[in-house]
Amino acid sequence: MPSLSELVEEARLSARALLDYGDGLFNPTLRLGVTGLSRAGKTVFITALVHGLTRGGRFPVFESLATGRIAGARLSPQPDDDIPRFAYEEHLRTLIEERRWPNSTVDISELRLVIDYQRNNGAERKLTLDIVDYPGEWLLDLPLLNKTYEEWSAESLALSRRGPRAQLAAAFLAHLATLDPNAPENEQATLISARLFTDYLRACRDDRFAMSLLPPGRFLMPGNLAGSPALTFAPLDLPEGHAQDGSLWAMMRRRYEAYKDVVVRPFFRDHFSRLDRQIVLVDALSAFNAGPEALHDLEAALAGILDCFRIGRSTILSALFRPRVDRILFAATKADHLHHLSHDRLEAVLRRTVSKAVARSELTGAAVDVVALAAVRATKEALVQRGHEKLPSIIGTPAKGELANGEAFDGETEVATFPGDLPTDLDRLFEGGAFRGLSTDAADKADYRFLRFRPPLLERNGNEEPALPHIRLDRALQFLIGDRLQ
Repeated sequence: MPSLSELVEEARLSARALLDYGDGLFNPTLRLGVTGLSRAGKTVFITALVHGLTRGGRFPVFESLATGRIAGARLSPQPDDDIPRFAYEEHLRTLIEERRWPNSTVDISELRLVIDYQRNNGAERKLTLDIVDYPGEWLLDLPLLNKTYEEWSAESLALSRRGPRAQLAAAFLAHLATLDPNAPENEQATLISARLFTDYLRACRDDRFAMSLLPPGRFLMPGNLAGSPALTFAPLDLPEGHAQDGSLWAMMRRRYEAYKDVVVRPFFRDHFSRLDRQIVLVDALSAFNAGPEALHDLEAALAGILDCFRIGRSTILSALFRPRVDRILFAATKADHLHHLSHDRLEAVLRRTVSKAVARSELTGAAVDVVALAAVRATKEALVQRGHEKLPSIIGTPAKGELANGEAFDGETEVATFPGDLPTDLDRLFEGGAFRGLSTDAADKADYRFLRFRPPLLERNGNEEPALPHIRLDRALQFLIGDRLQ
């Protein structure tokens, strides 16, 4: 039976949903959530999306824009005064003028875009698109709402003792072995545990390992909660029985529950539960670099993400009581790091990682899709002669300091590189038998290693702002909002 606090929370969500729904009848608004795990490219995606819509970019697959039914799009003041505005203009300047990728966002932000369009029947309408940007690590915290401290401890420790995580967690696990859960509560022991546990999570996120399943998410991006008791806890090896009052176990459990109350529930109530559509950006190439353990970890993380959504098509009745995300797009980013011949394989890998969770969601009628894209394309394609072969290659400007064959790039010189063909045998890929192929020369096999390229150099045509090149950003837009512009 639900507790009183759960009933109150349900009533608050239902009241908020009713207000949002009533307003939407007269002023159609779509709330699009944009999230992704670390370095997946959320900031670049939102910047490119807004830039393309406001300047009428080249989006042939985005039907309403390609057919001329969109008269224009403009930025408008955002509706929520307590959420920072997404710094669109600053990020655009960084991309185009400085040719740098914008810094990752570590907090929630919002931007409102008003789209003027003509319906298929000729009627003039406008759609208000509220873009909500938030870290994917926050999404992975939502399952904690249904887990006790004891359950979370057991799962976290089991994970920390498997595969490459065991070495990364060595310092934390050594400290853990010195702790007695039933000993008196100890602030210093708790502080050390939280610091070592956070160090372990941070090490997992390193490019060499590229792990994705890393809750609690705020441990890696604490913001103004840094050092607070709500972020000062860690899992314990727990015996049978119950926590004794005043024990270290009880202290850790109390702070875990505070984390849910202070961090997770407000995010769910104020932001997540109000979303209509969602895109989840995934840096699958980093998982390729790190190996099969990282791919399996990504698979578990994406399954956890999809399970967070109350999947199903929105109806009048469901909207009155709790909105549901009815379209989710999983996007493998940085497709421009591969030749287009491998793009379908990149999509296949991502589809494989979410296949079980997608199958569950499709049974409830939700629309879920997968795409390989590059919101801003940093490379061009070419055939490069190598011996008697012409290799499908990509050309771009590697970031300053990127290494190849022991030499560092200067950040100004364009180079052609053959990134290799992604394997067609997905079973071998997940088992670790197909992480080869930067060259077609059998004597020159190497692990996949994808260079980081600078944003493209764009040429202005008079005073006209240059368009940002992309790969399948229009397909993403068609899936996410195309039906609302019919």
